[in-house]
Amino acid sequence: MSVRLLVLGAGGFIGRHVAAAARSAPGVDLVVHGRELLDLDAATDDELAELLRTTAPDAIVNAVGAIGGPVELMRRLNAALPERLGHAVLAASPHARLVHLGSAAEYGHGERGVATSEDWPPRPVSPYGETKLAGTGAVLALAERGLDGVVLRVFNPIGAGLPETAVLGRAAAEMRRAIAADEDRIRLGPLGAYRDFVDVADVADAVLAVTRPARITARLLNVGSGQATRVRAAVRGLAEVAGFGGAIEESSRPPDRSSEVDWQRADVRRVASVAGWRPTRPLQGALRDLWRSTAASGD
Repeated sequence: MSVRLLVLGAGGFIGRHVAAAARSAPGVDLVVHGRELLDLDAATDDELAELLRTTAPDAIVNAVGAIGGPVELMRRLNAALPERLGHAVLAASPHARLVHLGSAAEYGHGERGVATSEDWPPRPVSPYGETKLAGTGAVLALAERGLDGVVLRVFNPIGAGLPETAVLGRAAAEMRRAIAADEDRIRLGPLGAYRDFVDVADVADAVLAVTRPARITARLLNVGSGQATRVRAAVRGLAEVAGFGGAIEESSRPPDRSSEVDWQRADVRRVASVAGWRPTRPLQGALRDLWRSTAASGD
């Protein structure tokens, strides 16, 4: 089945990988949205609808979002835009499927040793998680009113181009700088928490997988590796890939986005049942891709 796919936020970390996967996927006609077409943050509702009429997609991927910055920016991009986009789809492209990328930050605390299912009550602990949850809620509410919408709650994606706002992105950048300066140590935040790190290429495959079924039987799907890895172990794995043998010092202050959340692991059985997707790539490969990309970005 051929799918005409519109990717919003294709310049961002996950969006770039979704677009790359779509370009090489058989039967996908890719339409990449860029700011030269429309500034989504500033766009009116009519302009959003016109974008959909002009591009005529079968499916829309919303990979737009703000991980940090002013709370008002997060409210606009993470909460308000998904709702506005859902209304635009209903008005201008009612037969199209909206695939919205949510976040594991919406869950907040996980129970140590337990995989978090989609039925877990969300209790975000940061403005990022709160605004992402609002966006998810808006899409799911519109799905009750006829929108063909599905939310993928993405856990911790890792791979080429990971920004420094993520702990492994920062670790890679700090190691690259330390090696260049012939320094023997880097300093990061606390690394004792457990996270579900998933290769961003697997995330891209999950996005494409949910555009395929003619009918989606569940509207909220976790996307992760299904494994919990201590952040400290992931950073050490990155150091091995980088050839960095220096000290990795940890501060006592956690980053705001993951404050107090010490365990997350995704239950990915539902997405396997609904869309036939399973994670296949090991963390080590994602760490290699991340490290190589820091060299390219420094050229």
